[in-house]
Amino acid sequence: MQSSPRHQVPNNQSHADRRQEYSPFRQVFEWLAPIIKLLGMLLLLLGSFQLAPVILLSLEGQPEDTEIFFYSMLFTLVSGGAMVVLGSLVPFNLRGRQIFLLTSLGWIVLSFFSSIPLYFGTTQLSVADAMFESVSGLTTTGSTVLSGLDTMSHGILLWRAILQWLGGIGIIVLGMAILPFLQVGGMRLFQSESSDWSEKAMPRSGTIAKAIGKVYLGLTLACILSYWLAGMNGFDALVHGLTTSATGGFANYDASMGHFAKTPWILWISILFMFLGALPFVLYVHLIQGRPLPLFRDSQVHALSKILLTAILLLSLYLITQREWPWFEALTHAAFNIVSVVTTTGYASSDYNGWGTFAVIFFLYLMFVGGCSGSTSGGFKVFRHQLSIMLMRNQMLALLHPRGVFSQSYNGRHVPDDVIRSMVAFAFFFFATIAALALALSFMGLDFITSFTAAVTAVANVGPGLGVTVGPAGNFSSLPDLGKWLLALGMILGRLEIVTFMILFTRAFWRS
Repeated sequence: MQSSPRHQVPNNQSHADRRQEYSPFRQVFEWLAPIIKLLGMLLLLLGSFQLAPVILLSLEGQPEDTEIFFYSMLFTLVSGGAMVVLGSLVPFNLRGRQIFLLTSLGWIVLSFFSSIPLYFGTTQLSVADAMFESVSGLTTTGSTVLSGLDTMSHGILLWRAILQWLGGIGIIVLGMAILPFLQVGGMRLFQSESSDWSEKAMPRSGTIAKAIGKVYLGLTLACILSYWLAGMNGFDALVHGLTTSATGGFANYDASMGHFAKTPWILWISILFMFLGALPFVLYVHLIQGRPLPLFRDSQVHALSKILLTAILLLSLYLITQREWPWFEALTHAAFNIVSVVTTTGYASSDYNGWGTFAVIFFLYLMFVGGCSGSTSGGFKVFRHQLSIMLMRNQMLALLHPRGVFSQSYNGRHVPDDVIRSMVAFAFFFFATIAALALALSFMGLDFITSFTAAVTAVANVGPGLGVTVGPAGNFSSLPDLGKWLLALGMILGRLEIVTFMILFTRAFWRS
């Protein structure tokens, strides 16, 4: 009697094929492959930019740092190339859950590779210091552990500036394309990308990224040229142009932009480009395409402008009436330092810790403002303050009119309830992260002002804190190594809008 085909026992080869096809290792590799490939491409980009300090160091006659940067460049390029080849073994298909992991790993992996020349080079930084400096650069925070910048090798200074400039464009892409898609912290208000990140969706994403890249490059070149025309030498104009357009704040001098305090027009140029860097870059794309109205009608732009003008007026009046400063000097330094803190650039034209208690508390409040979504700025972001005011207003109206129906709109668009929930959740995590970080720093023996403002400036990506130790006249070198690691983590959390990173530690994320 002939047996039924469905009861036939498959041969050993088919069993082997099936085990190979459905093996857990293969499934994990196929899931990780697109992440590995994209990380490799980012490393290739990072490695290619290391050629600039290699050339500059060799021209300066710095053989030790030249060799360190050269081998670091080779290691980065080889590692990136190997990862691209490995990730290309399977078809590229990237979706939401993988993007959460990619965004977090991207900042960590790039920070590690960019710290290599800082650790092995003549800066002689410890592992904690090198990672702190590179994380601060890539997240455009601007906090530093380095001193003696005035006499430091130009190659090292250029590398720090390049890190901030690369971080700036990375943050724009993160804020415009990735975070809205992941529905993090109310960012869905600015969502414009497809939910499918396969190769079919890439042309549209690539077009947007290309347009934003052109705007970013043009803004940088304009800033460099303006600094040079205002009196900076070529190298200073290059470095400060890179870090200003990125709202990063790394300077070539220990006095930061205070080195140029006797040339106020340099400070006013910096004010202009810090402000421009804090605006949504997609609006610049509309502008160059012949559609200027979105830039001038945008609610974020209006709110940020009003906040800056009001704050500058108040502090200028305080400096003139209470500190007896000349009006132009008061206006210049008030405007510069306020714009620097609000846009999270982190430059300083003078030590505002010495301006009195009012000024210190005033700057503490400004640290919580932040720039616009889709800009190079960090912080809480202006649109979240606007949503919070709208939510508070509607809540008070609901108490007065329990049966009333109140509009819930932003920038002419209806705001769904899930966006509000996302924003409230982000606000909780934002302030809870600052509180936890400040508590940990105080446990290490740091005073209240240092602990709290260091935590705020890390999570908000501002740069300098307040007080003698981490204020605009100090740096973070004296902090314990564990404190530097925690602050570096805080910088990354702030740049990733916190929830993007924290979700990796939930059990639900790792369930298939």
